[in-house]
Amino acid sequence: MSTPSSKKTLSPEVTGAWLESYDPGERKFISIGSLELENGETLTDITIAYQTWGKLNSAGDNAILIQHAMTGWSDVPGWWPAMVGPGLAFDSDKYFIICPNVIGGCQGSTGPSSIAPDGKRYGSRFPALTIRDMVAAEIAFSDAIGIKKYVLAVGPSLGGMRSLEWAIDHPDRVESICTIGSSAVATGDQIGTASIQIRAIKNDPYFSGGDYYEQGRGPIDGMGIARRIAHLTYRTESEMDVRFGRELQGDDTGRYAVESYLDHQARKLAQRFDANTYIVLTEAMNSHDVGRNRGGVVEALRAITIPVLVVSIDTDRLFPPRLQVEIADLVPQAKKLVTISSDFGHDGFLVESEAMTAAIRGII
Repeated sequence: MSTPSSKKTLSPEVTGAWLESYDPGERKFISIGSLELENGETLTDITIAYQTWGKLNSAGDNAILIQHAMTGWSDVPGWWPAMVGPGLAFDSDKYFIICPNVIGGCQGSTGPSSIAPDGKRYGSRFPALTIRDMVAAEIAFSDAIGIKKYVLAVGPSLGGMRSLEWAIDHPDRVESICTIGSSAVATGDQIGTASIQIRAIKNDPYFSGGDYYEQGRGPIDGMGIARRIAHLTYRTESEMDVRFGRELQGDDTGRYAVESYLDHQARKLAQRFDANTYIVLTEAMNSHDVGRNRGGVVEALRAITIPVLVVSIDTDRLFPPRLQVEIADLVPQAKKLVTISSDFGHDGFLVESEAMTAAIRGII
């Protein structure tokens, strides 16, 4: 096993510098070697950070792969409360649960802030990734830790995109999948919203073309704007109005309460996330299309041969329910679509733990 370079050598003023107070959990690290990417480039000496819960049984057939969302990480209880542990949806008394930090990430896996073979941080030189590249890394990771087949691959949003790719390309490596609040292809609306977030980061004067790691400051403001835009797509119009309305913050800033809330979300992300990673993972999501080079979305989904559970959140405006209906309608082995009612939009999968638990128990 290998240990990645410490992120704490960076100034806390740099976006994604991972402040001393941030705890990513008890990670393990493993090398998966090199990976040829879809664009023909090769990413070398890849490290994957991961965490596990429970024990692998003697037959090696009780493993579950959890695939985190875009700004998630390997510590599942840290971002998906009340889902992993004894007697919970992902029962650590019964299953061996594994969550790797995705390549391109910034919580231990090789990404733009990692040290490249030349001894300098990748920065702007880090290659573009696709969802399929991420899955190829997950396959190599599974080989490295000795997991031949999973009981279930499950993930929300970006994780749900990856679980679909597992079902299409690697049905011999997973018995079933669960895709939550995700889609078979990135929509024009999603790409449009995401492109504005990317532009906000790149237009920050401290972005420096992506090579800001040795500076005293990174693109904090641009990253904050991107997060504010994104967070509004994660929640609902009704929640923002009922929770905040037109109320002022009640301090001397003159800000509306909702502005203060979004400022808080921006600060939180800056404490644990790298701006280059934000761009790399967002662009990978924009590239998502299970039908690419497979005859189209319909053909790709119809070719899936393993059971698929599709979970939808009824108020999701980032991944509207019609996108999950499409998957459930086209996959031959799809179980009945599960729709979770929530006031919290896309983030409903994080909040509605009882409903999510009931859904997961319908597939394992």
